[in-house]
Amino acid sequence: IDKNKKLQEKESIGDTYQFGNNTIDFKAQEAIGITGETITLSKKEAQLLKLLIENKGEVVTREKILQIVWGYNVYPSTRTIDNFILSFRKYFETDSRNPRHFHSVRGVGYKYTD
Repeated sequence: IDKNKKLQEKESIGDTYQFGNNTIDFKAQEAIGITGETITLSKKEAQLLKLLIENKGEVVTREKILQIVWGYNVYPSTRTIDNFILSFRKYFETDSRNPRHFHSVRGVGYKYTD
């Protein structure tokens, strides 16, 4: 029973998360990116990062992202999410053209891997 319970639970992350040389502070809405500089994150950026990291290794659909980060009634253009992912790559990837952490899954959504 415990094994099944663990399979159903998503990875819960605390106020801070570290991967590679990057650190994200969700509470302060700040991050230290690949360059070592402090980045101020918008509330939506912090929410999207947390959602992707909590679902590490799994594809998170555009619909789920819109529902959780933007809410039911507000639907930004589909490019909005793409632009957030491009920003994350710029902040946290050594080579944004060949991302190691933030992946697009064509026609479905996005995935985070560490």
